[in-house]
Amino acid sequence: MPYISKRSKSNATIKPAEALDALAAVAVLRKYKATKFDQTINVALHLNIDPAQAEQGIRGSVSLPKGIGSSKRVVAFCTSDKVAECKAAGAIEAGAEELVAKIEGGWMDFDVAVATPDMMKIVSKLGKVLGPKGLMPSPKTGAVTPKIVDAVKEFAAGKVEFRNDKGGNIHAVLGKMSFQDGDLAANLEAFIGHIAKMRPSSTKGQFIKSIHVAGAMTPSVQIKYTEAVEVK
Repeated sequence: MPYISKRSKSNATIKPAEALDALAAVAVLRKYKATKFDQTINVALHLNIDPAQAEQGIRGSVSLPKGIGSSKRVVAFCTSDKVAECKAAGAIEAGAEELVAKIEGGWMDFDVAVATPDMMKIVSKLGKVLGPKGLMPSPKTGAVTPKIVDAVKEFAAGKVEFRNDKGGNIHAVLGKMSFQDGDLAANLEAFIGHIAKMRPSSTKGQFIKSIHVAGAMTPSVQIKYTEAVEVK
């Protein structure tokens, strides 16, 4: 028989059999026995979409009301007159051709890349490098925008990016276990509301089929969710 740790056995007795509202679910997450570090809290939504259909793809970004408790390393592809502003807003690197050359040379010490629309012609040279790592700037996530200084600030502060996987699931970070219960619940409700508004017009029936939250090292808890009859 496979080995089951005492912690796993204990957590199995705590895991609720029914779905809970946001605050109650957070309370259960705190009851689970876990490692001593400040766990990241994640959410997973299973959606009623066909990932093979482009028009049903769900991709974007959102700034959660209570933040996520961590910052991101951002690079900005911009004209020379915006370099200083982008760096002041939090970009670790900013520029045009010289930044492209640096990345082509193997430098990849960043989490998010943003760009102004006019820069995408040169950024496209990095498609084979950035694409597989999910770092290619996209208008759908707000990473390609004329308001690049604002984008740098938002992503550096931890703006959450999301994209459905092949199974029709969306995964995202909600915050840290050290957050107040109400703050985690507020982030969860804001994220669910944001995804609900992205319902593809071609989707029939219930859009959000299930929602679970979990710590990085603990079991999940299902969230009680009743979908509106009509989602705008």
